[in-house]
Amino acid sequence: MREAPYSVLAVGFFDGVHLGHQAILHGADAALTFGCHPLSVVAPDRAPQLMMSQDERIAAIRGCGVREVVVLDFTPEIAATDPADFLRMAQARIGFSSIRCGANWRFGRGGEGDAEWLRNHGVSVEVVPYAEYQGCPVSSSRIRECLKKGDVADANAMLGRKLSVSARRFRGKGVGAEIGFPTVNFESGSPVLELLPRGVYEVECGGLRGVANYGVAPTMGARAWNSPVLEVYFPDGEVPSETGSETVSFRRFIRPERRFDSIEGLKAQIARDCER
Repeated sequence: MREAPYSVLAVGFFDGVHLGHQAILHGADAALTFGCHPLSVVAPDRAPQLMMSQDERIAAIRGCGVREVVVLDFTPEIAATDPADFLRMAQARIGFSSIRCGANWRFGRGGEGDAEWLRNHGVSVEVVPYAEYQGCPVSSSRIRECLKKGDVADANAMLGRKLSVSARRFRGKGVGAEIGFPTVNFESGSPVLELLPRGVYEVECGGLRGVANYGVAPTMGARAWNSPVLEVYFPDGEVPSETGSETVSFRRFIRPERRFDSIEGLKAQIARDCER
């Protein structure tokens, strides 16, 4: 154990860093998490689509006031480690005097270790109650299901913040400007975009509200995108200053993406989207 151990260690995978995770992380000096979701190793067919890249997750954990984040590679060897060996390994990597975890946190071979096991082995543990939204526990899986349906407002309520992605601008094809709706085009490696339905969203970027289409712009025919792109139109005419890596936040889902019979039909629909 380190000579100057941290007093409180929060443990969990923390995908999404939602309200429940924030409650666990609150007051913790350090956090212990994994590089990949444990199910991707022990039961790949049940592994969830993630909402965050590792870098996004670490940044969000730090944003909760945690001073140090330790990321362990979850390997078959780690999965087969008995709870006592796992505890010794954790203590060697990051010293602590107590642990904060969720009620469903398990560790060690076959999930044999839990809060009660830790207490029986002399470790102080605080099990943090589930956060609730609309009378049900907040969970990463519940948020993922909301996102798949386009329920951005409910997802944001459970996240405790607006769903956001880090993105970079790139030069588009100029089609938006040609039809009177010039867009700023963004590319992002955030995995959460793979959960969202293709369509039109109300977003924010650089303090400005915009109307975004996440998709391939099928009405453009041969000039459509080959893979989904986030195109944002700012109705007020002002465009955020370019800062390199930018944040686009999703406020709500407006409608699914569709192919229109004509450019005029598309323009009329964009105008209605802006009104909404």
